[in-house]
Amino acid sequence: MPALLKAEGLVKHYDVETGGFLRRSRVPLRAVDGVDLEIQPGETLGLVGESGCGKSTLGRVLIRLVPATAGYVEFDGADVLRLDPRALREVRRGMQIVFQDPFGALNPRMSVEETVMEPLLIHGARRSAETHAEVGRMLEMVGLPDSARHRFPHEFSGGQRQRVGIARALILRPKLVVLDEPVSALDVSVQAQIVNLLSDLQGELGLTYLFIAHDLGVVKHISTRVAVMYLGKVVEIGEKRALYAAPKHPYTQALLASVPVTHPSRRKRGGQARLAGDIPTALAPPSGCRFHTRCPHVMDVCRTEEPAMRAAGPDHQAACHLLPA
Repeated sequence: MPALLKAEGLVKHYDVETGGFLRRSRVPLRAVDGVDLEIQPGETLGLVGESGCGKSTLGRVLIRLVPATAGYVEFDGADVLRLDPRALREVRRGMQIVFQDPFGALNPRMSVEETVMEPLLIHGARRSAETHAEVGRMLEMVGLPDSARHRFPHEFSGGQRQRVGIARALILRPKLVVLDEPVSALDVSVQAQIVNLLSDLQGELGLTYLFIAHDLGVVKHISTRVAVMYLGKVVEIGEKRALYAAPKHPYTQALLASVPVTHPSRRKRGGQARLAGDIPTALAPPSGCRFHTRCPHVMDVCRTEEPAMRAAGPDHQAACHLLPA
């Protein structure tokens, strides 16, 4: 089956001014620095990594919310990065995004009905009994009463506001939804409700998700496959069970070792080193393997040669010199 979304060599650099008043210079901040990725129809690809690794930027570049510096993105057969504005608008019906901050993502001056209906109006629909009915159906699908349509964002809890954001993203019946840390701003009890809602909606509407998060427990619950990102690059990707059971990249191993466990008997003994040190700056990433400054298994080759993605098992790859070529 062909991939719904495919990215090759995707790059996003931002020009940043550095230096003092008399010696200013512009250097690239390498937010995304050569990413290859495929998302299959109907799956949930979890994208994890530390804050600042570029995962949110990658999600936005994939759907062209921000322009790419270089690379190729194909969505449902369309060359996304080279579409003219009119063609891009049509393709955008098929790919939507749910943002991290449910309050900041909603216009405080617009009612829920106006917010959820807005994508329909942008894409040519007119206010009518049918569009009002469609808003009601969508609110019901996300677990909000019909009376919510006349209320404003400040009248809702964080979880309810996120449900409004989900309704707005799904009103056009997209094929792909980028979920940019959709539960990280919510209480733990509400997180489970939203994750379960997203799973139910995926089954009901046949959605494909890119689920961006730093909570490895949530990612394990909802994802089909998982991609691990470090300093602008994907360093490991694979089927969820295989990656969690036997991570191959030292960075992935350290991330999983840092997850709190509920019982001492579930702790892995004598194995994985916990992650130490700070992530290097994307203004001057390390040479060779970008993780070598924090890796407990660093070798000389790691400091000079960037590792390519290598097979680590069925549907499992990692970019590490420890793996056989």
